[in-house]
Amino acid sequence: QVQLVESGGGLVQAGGSLRLSCAASGGSLSNYVQDWLRQAPGKEREFVGFIRQTGTTYYADSVKGRFTISRDNAKNTGYLQMDSLKPEETAVYDCAVGGNTGQGMQVTVSS
Repeated sequence: QVQLVESGGGLVQAGGSLRLSCAASGGSLSNYVQDWLRQAPGKEREFVGFIRQTGTTYYADSVKGRFTISRDNAKNTGYLQMDSLKPEETAVYDCAVGGNTGQGMQVTVSS
């Protein structure tokens, strides 16, 4: 069973950037699709994007062109680079692999 440890959340001003990390153990990330999700206060969980085993990425329309998903196979870690952040993107962000998720990371974007 893959276990995930997330890091990189925090407070950033609108227009700023953050990079979230999702380190895996118990399995190789390159064997899985890795999803990135977020849940804003009072809202349902929202799909952000994913990276396939091949490295192909896909993004929700709301983040396309501003967010970048990547993976470092040597470090067995996935990344979500978030640029031009908006206040409405304040949420708990999470990565998911093989039905498992991390502990969640709070991202707060101030206006």
